[in-house]
Amino acid sequence: MTGKTAPHLWLRHEARTTERRTPVVPDDARRLVEAGARLTVEESPQRIFPVEAYEAVGARVAPAGSWNSAPPDTVVLGLKELPDEPAQLIHRHIFFGHAYKRQPGAAELLGRFAAGGGALLDLEYLVDGQGRRLAAFGFWAGYLGAALAVLQHRGRLTGPLRPTDRGELDDTLRPAPGDEEFTALVVGALGRSGSGARAAFGTAGVDPACWDLAETRDLDRRALLDHEVLVNCVLATTPVPPFVREEDLDDPARRLRTLSDVTCDVGSPLNVLPVYDRTTEWTDPVRRLRKEPPLDLIAIDNLPSLLPRESSTDFSAALLPQLLEFPAGGAWARCLDRYHRACRELGVPGLDEGKPGRD
Repeated sequence: MTGKTAPHLWLRHEARTTERRTPVVPDDARRLVEAGARLTVEESPQRIFPVEAYEAVGARVAPAGSWNSAPPDTVVLGLKELPDEPAQLIHRHIFFGHAYKRQPGAAELLGRFAAGGGALLDLEYLVDGQGRRLAAFGFWAGYLGAALAVLQHRGRLTGPLRPTDRGELDDTLRPAPGDEEFTALVVGALGRSGSGARAAFGTAGVDPACWDLAETRDLDRRALLDHEVLVNCVLATTPVPPFVREEDLDDPARRLRTLSDVTCDVGSPLNVLPVYDRTTEWTDPVRRLRKEPPLDLIAIDNLPSLLPRESSTDFSAALLPQLLEFPAGGAWARCLDRYHRACRELGVPGLDEGKPGRD
């Protein structure tokens, strides 16, 4: 990453007001600059790290939202959804697009890239040669998904939620006198999110049942519904029978009372929990799906932002080696190929496969 091949990376402000994470922390920004990258960081009042910390390691500072006017060869780096404008996206963007499984708005987003000649390099599909993700927030998503489920089940979860640190969160998680025991289940227990969920349950003094591929391949739905708390950490990539169905919610024998969906694949045809049609929010983190027997849903799609410092630091450390190789390396080529394939699958017009790579 030196000379003419060094990319111009542009760390954008996140439009979502509850998004406090960053894909690159100041320590790793310094490593990028030292390696020869040009780095611009937008001002952002909510980012967990102040912009001055980036400026101190050699980054240029720009106003929030000014990536729109960056030179065309700039690579825009973020995490969550883009603003609705501009209609034509001319840059390469690295972020979580949530657009490759026919989610709501997928065709519109990909169409904006095709119209402008840019490209989506989706972080969810930044993988090695065996398909394993190279940078993910999964552990912290699972940790917080289970933590909120425990607090809700024990009657100690209140909104609005606010960012915190792990020490403060763990203090609220630890069992208190009078807390009743309950049964819990983590589905997808062997993955990153599942390991985080298991860790949070451990802090809470709960020993959850742990299911993974073997248990979900031949699903015992009755056994699943017999647990009082369920944390789903499964992100399906091929169609599978749903874990919980609409008719299960009205089953009078259902013992399940708290459902925490870490995956939040709402709107996707691959959703394993098709019993709700919108996520919950920091302001109102719990939705009552049924009054009798009661069933509460937690489905927040940026859980790690509740622990922004810890989750950003871990993610940035994993992403840094890939950014240091950009645009070379098989991982980025696989990202670009996946973008082109998604555009073809959705019939996005105007795609020029020879243009977005800009290698």
